[in-house]
Amino acid sequence: MKTTQAHNDRIAKMTFSSVFPHYVTKVEKKGRTVEELYEVIEWLTGFTEADLQELINEKATFAQFFDRATINPNAHLITGVICGYRIEEIENQLTKEVRYLDKLVDELARGRKMEKILRSE
Repeated sequence: MKTTQAHNDRIAKMTFSSVFPHYVTKVEKKGRTVEELYEVIEWLTGFTEADLQELINEKATFAQFFDRATINPNAHLITGVICGYRIEEIENQLTKEVRYLDKLVDELARGRKMEKILRSE
């Protein structure tokens, strides 16, 4: 499934603060911790818990969020389908990075082992 420009624009304008509570609910409902969520997000983006709180407070959009992020060099190892899109086929870089984050949160909620989630070659 190919993303449209409207889809990409909608993701870029979405605020991290509006989505983060859903990530927390999703992982906690499945017995995982917020600390594990922070660990996964830090692995992907380089953001500490304090950095994330600052981004939440300023209501940073996903475009701003990922513009400031230092994406993990192993992020390309995140593959599969999330939200109906095959990650490796997404052409828009921002949309791909958001889907990386969605996939990691999903894997955490599904009980995948942390060492598998935090991919290393």
